[in-house]
Formats: sequence, structure tokens, C-alpha cells
Amino acid sequence: MLRALTCAMMALPLLAAGCDQPAPPAAQATAAGPDALPEIPVMGPQQPILAFGDSLLAGYGLNDGESYPARLEQALRARGVNAKIANAGVSGDTTSAALARLDFTLKSQPEKPVLAIVSLGGNDMLRALRPAQARANLDAILARFEADGIPVLILGMMAAPNLGKDFAAQFNPIYPQLARKHGDALVPFFLQPVIDKPDLMQDDHVHPTALGIDAIVTATVDDVMEALPDRAAVSASPR
Repeated sequence: MLRALTCAMMALPLLAAGCDQPAPPAAQATAAGPDALPEIPVMGPQQPILAFGDSLLAGYGLNDGESYPARLEQALRARGVNAKIANAGVSGDTTSAALARLDFTLKSQPEKPVLAIVSLGGNDMLRALRPAQARANLDAILARFEADGIPVLILGMMAAPNLGKDFAAQFNPIYPQLARKHGDALVPFFLQPVIDKPDLMQDDHVHPTALGIDAIVTATVDDVMEALPDRAAVSASPR
């Protein structure tokens, strides 16, 4: 199932190098994505959402407006939610680097987010960093959001098979266990919709294309809707 991630692990070019290397040519935009949905009026006050993570949120290799947060915002607005998503994704971020910038990120938001979407751990995994350290960092990140009263939707990751069963046994349970501990919502495996689908992945076999992002948004928008506080989703109705 994780053959694409396995290929990426062999060369480790991935998210870990995303900050330091120029992005590959942007993936071709799709007219079938969330931005192609007809405009309909949104209802209620604006709902600020914070997307906090690595290159999977930052939109590595994509054009402006094709990142997961951008497409997700469009999909939520198409459902009547007056969403405004701040993209705080940084290519190459490990859980340690993300923890170090979290306080600054939160203080920089013009409004307190009604929801945080967290996608982290992929770089830790691909660098074969100790799962125990990734767990501790993610635990601290989720605790910080919890202390501020900000609900979280965790976008989970899974270990590449070539890292071995022992590594996977330590890494894979991190997300469901921390979600239970902090009472957060969870998408078990964020990249599930694009795994083993080459047409939905960029040439690095790690980052989704614009079409891949649309597939992920379609698969996860309901999870985001359910994670929103009642006051944010009360006026929304599924398409």
C-alpha cells in the first residue's frame, strides 16, 4: 500500500529537503477541483482555521491556490461555511521545528482559530528519527492547542514499509493514541486517497499533484466539518 512512500525513502529527497531546494515545476491545475464548484452564499461570521504542518500543507510543487488549505477552504465555503484558512505549513518541518515555531504562529494569528488542522511527522519518519521524540513533540503541540482551547484535527501519517516492523510499531500508533489522549479528531492516514496512484503524485512520489490534493480534500472535508465547533458548522449543509 505504501509503495510510493517506500520509493521516496530510498533517496530521502522529500519533505526534508523541501525548504532548501527549489520546488519542482508546479502541477497542472484541475478544473474539476473545489474551485470549480459554483459560488453559493456563505452564512454566519467568518470562521478562522489554522493549518499547521509541513510541505503537505504548504503546497510544495503546486501553484498558488492549489494547496490543501486553499482547496479545503473552497470546499468548506461551497458547503456554506464561512471558512478562512491560514496556511502555516512549512516545507521540511520536523515535529521539533514545528514545536519551536508554534507559539509565534499562534500569536501571529489575527483571530483565535476555531480549529487547528495539524499535519506533522512525515519528515521525522522519512529521516528515521526516533518515534519517541516525534511522539513527545506532537504531544506538546497538541497540549499547546488544548491549553488555548483550540480543537484539533490531526492528519495522521504511516511509516514506510522499508523502515521495518519495529519502527512502524512505534510510529503508527502515535496519531490515534495522541488523538485519544487530547480528545482530538483524527484522519488516520492523510495520504490514503493518493497512495499507489501515480497520476495523483508528483515525480518525487511523495507530494500530491493538484488532482491529488482535490482527491484528499474530497476524502477529508467531512472530517473537517465534523471537527468544527457547532458555532462554525451550524449553518452548513452538505452538498
